[in-house]
Amino acid sequence: MSTSEPNLQDRIIDALSRVRNNRVGTNVLEAEMVRDIATTTQGKIRLTVLLAPSDDATIVRDVRLALQGITGVTDVRVDVKDASAAITAPPPARPPAPPPKAASRTLPVMGQEAPAQRPVPPAPTPVAYPRLGRIVAISSGKGGVGKSTVATNLAIALAKQGARVGLMDADVYGPNVPRMMGVNAQPPVHDEKIIPLEAHGVKVMSLGFLIERDQPAIWRGPIIMKIITQFLRDVQWGDLDYFLVDMPPGTGDAQLSLVQATMVHGAIIVTTPQEVASGDALRGAKMFQRVDVPVLGIVENMSYFLCPHCGDRTAIFGTGGGGRLAAELGVPLLAEIPLYPAVLEGADRGQPIVVSEPDAPAAVALTELGRGLGALFAGEAATLPPA
Repeated sequence: MSTSEPNLQDRIIDALSRVRNNRVGTNVLEAEMVRDIATTTQGKIRLTVLLAPSDDATIVRDVRLALQGITGVTDVRVDVKDASAAITAPPPARPPAPPPKAASRTLPVMGQEAPAQRPVPPAPTPVAYPRLGRIVAISSGKGGVGKSTVATNLAIALAKQGARVGLMDADVYGPNVPRMMGVNAQPPVHDEKIIPLEAHGVKVMSLGFLIERDQPAIWRGPIIMKIITQFLRDVQWGDLDYFLVDMPPGTGDAQLSLVQATMVHGAIIVTTPQEVASGDALRGAKMFQRVDVPVLGIVENMSYFLCPHCGDRTAIFGTGGGGRLAAELGVPLLAEIPLYPAVLEGADRGQPIVVSEPDAPAAVALTELGRGLGALFAGEAATLPPA
């Protein structure tokens, strides 16, 4: 069915006028949250939603659903931007300044180039969520070390051992948990609570469920804080034993937002044997220690390549980086996970290695990591399983 552009525009306006922002008590059009609406003769729609830190992030989902329900619409793409960073009209032009004197400085003088900054508000007080059980951040100093692989497999290993587990994907810049867990759909909402999706016995929530796959997250700290707080507060997690949080790499807004939003019981630092990787991981570990979050231990991923034919080990990425990092921090080396191609292949198709090949050496190491985590919280000595 072909729809002329003006008719489609009218339907878009009508649909958006029914999407409310409860914070301001009006619809998203009157709240001036919608910009840059573009349509095609094939029924495709693209628009931008300006989201303030105090807005409910589910407004983005409501906008998409409202537009998808329009007759003649074939595709909807919603780009989300920080409302505080939106470009506004330029201020009125000021009269030209008099030419500088010969002896004046040509560079701005500190304190004279701009008005004084507003005082920084105090950091929010962390909120306890006792129903979430033990909250554990899975972090790394740099990308590409297998942090999300460890997080997904550890969550499933704990669930297979009888624990009630939730996995929150806090990597807002690269939410890969949906693909790795093999689940990707719009989470339902019941009684104003988001219902997490479930995969392999684990409850899962990710920003990847709410935004387009190719949409970049160009967001400042307040928006990231809002998303993490909403995933903690407005998702119906139920009663859990473990709540694992897959963090983005580095020491940025997401890490600080998590520790400001809730009481984190500990962090697991993922690294590879390389000195470069372990050096970055050291900075990540020190960040958690500085904000009074205990580092539970180190996981060395891709420790060695185990030949499937002869069983010989090859240290492709060097040796000992994880052990040296653990010794420097005074924490245990929780696992040495071998490099195994099936780990990567399984992650791409939503079948983590502890599910697809539970007897593989990498899966055994990740399963023992789950037992070691339980031992840590039980006050027992966590030991590395025999190689």
